[in-house]
Amino acid sequence: MSVENDSAPRAGKQEQVRDRLQQLMSGLQPGEMLPSERELAARLGVARMTLRRAVDGLVNDHQLVRRAGAGTFMAPARVDQRLSATSFSTDMRSRGLVPGAKTFSAQQRPAGMMLASVLGIEPNSPVLHVRRVRTADDEPMALEDLHVPADLVPGLAGADLEDNSFYDILRDRYDLVISGGIQTVEAHQVDADEASHLDVDPGSPAFLFERTSRLSSGRAVEFVRSVYRGDRYRIVVDIFPTAGDGRHQPERTSS
Repeated sequence: MSVENDSAPRAGKQEQVRDRLQQLMSGLQPGEMLPSERELAARLGVARMTLRRAVDGLVNDHQLVRRAGAGTFMAPARVDQRLSATSFSTDMRSRGLVPGAKTFSAQQRPAGMMLASVLGIEPNSPVLHVRRVRTADDEPMALEDLHVPADLVPGLAGADLEDNSFYDILRDRYDLVISGGIQTVEAHQVDADEASHLDVDPGSPAFLFERTSRLSSGRAVEFVRSVYRGDRYRIVVDIFPTAGDGRHQPERTSS
């Protein structure tokens, strides 16, 4: 028998097991634990190796999550991330999640050439660097490195950012309001250090956000580098037709 004829039924069997697993999963909630491998194999009437391959595929597709020593669970629902100037805390609250943050380090040091260029300050100007993990319902979502010109936030400490929004602190304590900025997003694979903070495996897919935010005066108030878990986020962008594409454009008036 040829390889093609032999593999086709095997592939079909695998798809059947996957389909039946997904039917079972449709009745479970995000984060809910699946029955044991032995129980699932018996319920579906398949060999454990066949079941394991199907589960592997669903884990790779981020529909299931394996936790060593605990079992296999429904993957948590992904959070839609809009490319806007709203804060992480505001985004999480709008989705019914409780935002939080855990600060791992905070220190002042000279900006250096790169940060000086981004923040529009002198290389020897002090910058506050805070590294923290942003959480939603106590689950790590993003690893954030925040850089702020120290003269804008006198007295600000890492402990102030524990479970608090930086934008709220800027507004309430320093009377500073973000008016806009520039943000880039690119694909990223987490390294060992990032993985340890985000509770994922090294090499896991992620989104790398880099954002520079400004005050109404035009002064840069922050440079943020954030690594968002790829299994918990998806990017949502509002799109509009541009001039010259043949579609209707808003009318313009002249004075």
